[in-house]
Amino acid sequence: MEKRKTRDTAREEAAHGMRAEHAKKVMLEDSMLEETCNIFKMLAEPSRLKIVMALLEGEMCVYHIVNAVEGKQSAVSHQLRILKDGGVIRARRNGQNVVYSIADEHIAQMVAIGVEHARGETEN
Repeated sequence: MEKRKTRDTAREEAAHGMRAEHAKKVMLEDSMLEETCNIFKMLAEPSRLKIVMALLEGEMCVYHIVNAVEGKQSAVSHQLRILKDGGVIRARRNGQNVVYSIADEHIAQMVAIGVEHARGETEN
């Protein structure tokens, strides 16, 4: 029995070692890790996440975003600038207004997965 445990342990250790080596090979470069972390940091701030969630309903101008998130115009504008500079949202001019939208489907998917996960965690 002891030999079997030792063999099983040795196999498990070898498998862990192979996984670790594979993880090293596929690990992101530092610059890509930093960029990925920055996206998560932007979405991790509650007022910015509220803005992104509002924009998941479709493009809006600042006035309507302020209304949707029940924020102050100056604070919302500040957060919009951060999200835009970070590539999470995009802006386009429509006459006198600037209209904001989600930059791409990946952002929408990330938020949806985060919300789904959070809902699952609170239900358990």
